[in-house]
Amino acid sequence: MDFEALHSANFKTLDDTVDAWTKMLAKLADLKKDARDGLRGKANKANWAGYNATVSREFIGKTAEEFNDAHTQAESIRNIIRDTQGELKTQQRLLKEAIERGRNNHMSVKPAGSGFTVTPNPDPKPANGQADVDALRGELQGILNTATEVDNTASTSLKALVDLTDYGFSGQKYADRDSAAAAIKEAENLARIAKKNPEDLTVKEFDTLNAGLKKYSGDELFSERFAQQLEAKGTLEFWDAITDPATNREVYSERREQLGDLQKNLSLTLATATQADTPEMRRWTYEMTDLGSQPVHKNSTTMGFQVMSNLMRWGNFDDQFLKSYGSELMETEKAATSNGRHGATVWTHMGMDPNLNRTGEDSGSDPMIGYLKALSNSPDAATEFFNDPFLSKDEDHDFKEKNEDGKEVKASLSNFDYLFEERDWPPERDEDGDNSISGRNNLAMALEAGTTGHPAGELPTIDTPPHNPEQAKLMESMVASISDDPDRLKDHSYMSDSVGQIASEYLPDINRATADGGSENESVPKLFPIAGTAADMQHTDVTRFLATVGQNPEGYAAIEVGQKAYMAGLMDYHLDPDLPADSRYPHSTEETIKEIARRSGEVEGTLAIGRNEAVLGDAKTADDEFEHATNQKKNTISGLVGLGVGVGTSFIASPIVGAAVGGAAGTVTGVVLEQFFKDTDPENLAGLGHDVGLRWEASKDAQTDMARVAGEEAAKAHNSPDAERIQEWTRIGTTDGFNDASTSARRMADDLETEIPT
Repeated sequence: MDFEALHSANFKTLDDTVDAWTKMLAKLADLKKDARDGLRGKANKANWAGYNATVSREFIGKTAEEFNDAHTQAESIRNIIRDTQGELKTQQRLLKEAIERGRNNHMSVKPAGSGFTVTPNPDPKPANGQADVDALRGELQGILNTATEVDNTASTSLKALVDLTDYGFSGQKYADRDSAAAAIKEAENLARIAKKNPEDLTVKEFDTLNAGLKKYSGDELFSERFAQQLEAKGTLEFWDAITDPATNREVYSERREQLGDLQKNLSLTLATATQADTPEMRRWTYEMTDLGSQPVHKNSTTMGFQVMSNLMRWGNFDDQFLKSYGSELMETEKAATSNGRHGATVWTHMGMDPNLNRTGEDSGSDPMIGYLKALSNSPDAATEFFNDPFLSKDEDHDFKEKNEDGKEVKASLSNFDYLFEERDWPPERDEDGDNSISGRNNLAMALEAGTTGHPAGELPTIDTPPHNPEQAKLMESMVASISDDPDRLKDHSYMSDSVGQIASEYLPDINRATADGGSENESVPKLFPIAGTAADMQHTDVTRFLATVGQNPEGYAAIEVGQKAYMAGLMDYHLDPDLPADSRYPHSTEETIKEIARRSGEVEGTLAIGRNEAVLGDAKTADDEFEHATNQKKNTISGLVGLGVGVGTSFIASPIVGAAVGGAAGTVTGVVLEQFFKDTDPENLAGLGHDVGLRWEASKDAQTDMARVAGEEAAKAHNSPDAERIQEWTRIGTTDGFNDASTSARRMADDLETEIPT
């Protein structure tokens, strides 16, 4: 900064700028509140349908969120400018005070070009002569240097903050200039460490890097600057080297137990970085995708995909990056397996290969495992990836299917078809030497994200959009695949927790399928209203699917609890006298109650058949495992009762319709679930031993009681005149439903070892 510029600076423009941004903040705060409470709040309560239920409502949600980000970014900009304003004023004051002290000590300070001169007066002279002159000159130069740094870092921070997004606003918040400048400076320092020759890295530098990434991994300015400074190739080379014991024996020996933490912190940092819409990060993602199929360096057999996929197991990566990356990964797999003819042996971990993954779950040699974990955190990317084609009928491959005439012809495969049904997964071991489950387990979690629209392991909220056509299509594919060959799930039952979660969020669609008639019967959609796109599934497929998932405790619990909540929500929904006439099921109250109880009874009966198969068949799963899983599900969903979203994962009709129904839904559902967990806990089956008939009757009695409670509570909530007849209607409906389950299950008798009750 020029001497004269600081000395004579008039800060009025900067003062006015701070005032203007402060006023803007107040206006944006009002807009943010209006968007949250008004725009978004009304959208969530509105009874959307069709295209508007998914696209328009989601757009409104994202628009409302942009107002929040706009306020956050404006606040950060105001804070940085305000802080810079104060610091520059301080430096100007210090400059003038130093000049005045020099004058009192007989020295003159004058501008000279962009700098200044300090000269002693001839008479009287400074007390200590040249020493005083040099000291004053140094002090003034230090003030100018500080002012220059303040000005430069403010400019850099503001530009970087604004450049994070080409469209919309950044949600990154900074309290002052120092925090923004520190983030950028730390990113550059840590990138320099990571770019060092890995053989020269010290243990102290390892610790500095790990601690810095942990602290700043969620900071957008830091992450973007760190990634662009390290570059895509540098990222791959760093992780490839740091995980190899032969590269730096001291660091590996001293810090191998911390490599898992570093992997996580680096993954979170890179995920944040990919969200930055800057030219540098667009180039980074392009180069990383391009480097995926190439060796990390000329003497390596490790490919870029193998390294990077282990650095995307945590965090929310940019959807477009994941889509491009996944497409190239599948192309590489096609080439390596001769279009799926051979196993994916190219990814097999060899004895001397370093473990690129430090979680202990698998070696990290198969890049599909880490990539699928990334998809589990990015629902939109997961949906598109699984529905994308893997092989067309015109390509050279050996996969067949039967056409309508029963003749074998070439099949077309989606990425879902290949990964779920056909891929020969390379063998993997965990840290204990046991067969690793992480590949297919991550596949299940990615499917959970791709079908539900929210990250795996989370529950839907009022802001979760209804299912769109692509999600429904993926659900249809999964149900049909498991029905076609139940062993695809049974042989890897650890996938069932995710599959059960998926099913619990498609209970309206599943109940529709059991009703037969589907979209051809106008009354069925009104009985099981769906705001988004319905998954169109065959009754027989749903039966085989439920009976298969029901053999796993976690899968069983997710659907069991969800169905009871869904049944309660439906009872409340259809007994509400304020339900619009055009939404009402066009039959009597008696028929409505019986049909709800019947369809729910069939779902519950089919689950009971699955559970009996697990407990009484070869699997010999203990009843208490089902009890434990059900109680865990209770803990999971307890906070959602009353949201109007069919608790535990299933929508009453949808998040939107459920919210519009009114306050009774949460009360009815809460009472039903409380009764379920209290009086009809699955432990009641444990004392019935191996008598299939007794277990079947106990399950039916428990479901009958739950249907009665749901109907009576709904009738009470809406002052229904039919309250006294509810008990008989639900008994008849449930009995018919269990009979339907028995009849339907006989179609899959060859897949079951235990007796199917009648």
